[in-house]
Amino acid sequence: QVQLVESGGGLVQAGGSLRLSCADSGRTFSTYVMAWFRQAPGKEREFVAAINWNGEATDYANFAKGRFTISRDNAKNTVALQMNNLKPEDAAVYYCAASLRIRPMPREVHYWGQGTQVTVSS
Repeated sequence: QVQLVESGGGLVQAGGSLRLSCADSGRTFSTYVMAWFRQAPGKEREFVAAINWNGEATDYANFAKGRFTISRDNAKNTVALQMNNLKPEDAAVYYCAASLRIRPMPREVHYWGQGTQVTVSS
């Protein structure tokens, strides 16, 4: 069983940075691809970034490349998303997700966190 809890969201000015964290209290964390998705009001949930089980492979949405970095620590059962140079259009609820695919569709996600709000002021 995987139970994901996100933290680290908040309000930041455009150009600023935030670090999101996701912790899993289960025992099978290291077997999953971990990903971040986001959903803005009125929009569909979209893929942000993913990292494979040992951290050696990552994938990013085009809007995240060069600004966001995903990482994981299997010893601590955590995955993080470092977000730099944030833009107002990055504002959304960010969700941690566990999947078996490196770039999962939302329907392919096995477990979701509850989400954490990111607000970016211009």
